[in-house]
Amino acid sequence: MLPHPLTGQPFESPVPPGTGWPDDPAAPDTRVARTPAGVRRLARVDTLAEVDARVSVCSACPRLVTWREEVAVTKRASFSDQPYWGRPIAGWGDPEPELLIVGLAPAANGGNRTGRVFTGDSSGDWLFASLHRTGWAAQASSEHAGDGQRLLGARMVATVRCAPPANKPTPEERDTCAPWIAAEIKLLMPSVRVVVALGAYGWDGALRSFAAAGVGIPKPRPRFGHGAEAALGDATLLGCYHPSQHNTFTGRLTPTMLDEVFERARALTQ
Repeated sequence: MLPHPLTGQPFESPVPPGTGWPDDPAAPDTRVARTPAGVRRLARVDTLAEVDARVSVCSACPRLVTWREEVAVTKRASFSDQPYWGRPIAGWGDPEPELLIVGLAPAANGGNRTGRVFTGDSSGDWLFASLHRTGWAAQASSEHAGDGQRLLGARMVATVRCAPPANKPTPEERDTCAPWIAAEIKLLMPSVRVVVALGAYGWDGALRSFAAAGVGIPKPRPRFGHGAEAALGDATLLGCYHPSQHNTFTGRLTPTMLDEVFERARALTQ
């Protein structure tokens, strides 16, 4: 067991549910989905808290379970003195958001380590800095669950909730995980007015998930592009290049471009 970098409390890697990790939504007796049918059954809940709890203990995709737990044990050398979350990542932020941010999946040494999506890696550094500049986040960075960061009228979700090898979930894994985000979106729809999709995978995930939640999707199917807009029922879908190192190091995505997307999201909520 190793001490949590913020609280100092010792934890195993992966972290057992209900043992005191900051913002852990699960309890030791939270029901666990172990098959695709189990996900479909357990995703039928009426509260966001229960969706979050059940997401955070899901074990329905054997390859992803093996990978996320292997990374939690072997670790990156720079984080070898820390416990790793090593479990699926629940959505995070305002429970009644105007803005919903949809990404691909947690990073192996980012969210899979910290327990919070887009936290503790370079993509998160870019994303939270922009959210802070544009008024959607209380702090300019997010290092770990429990660090005091708050989203202001916004919520983040991943299309696939476990860190996948090479950041590439299979179509089967995407489809197995889909009922979780569809259930979450159904509960969030009354307040959501803008959806920012990070990358083509986030765009596709948003369209699939809103369709699964019963929202009509425009035809022909809208195509992803940075700054692209499409209707999602009463909400507007905005496309944004993913703040991955591939995009930020090459200049394909700049801080100004990222800010413009979230400023546009703000304008659409006025």
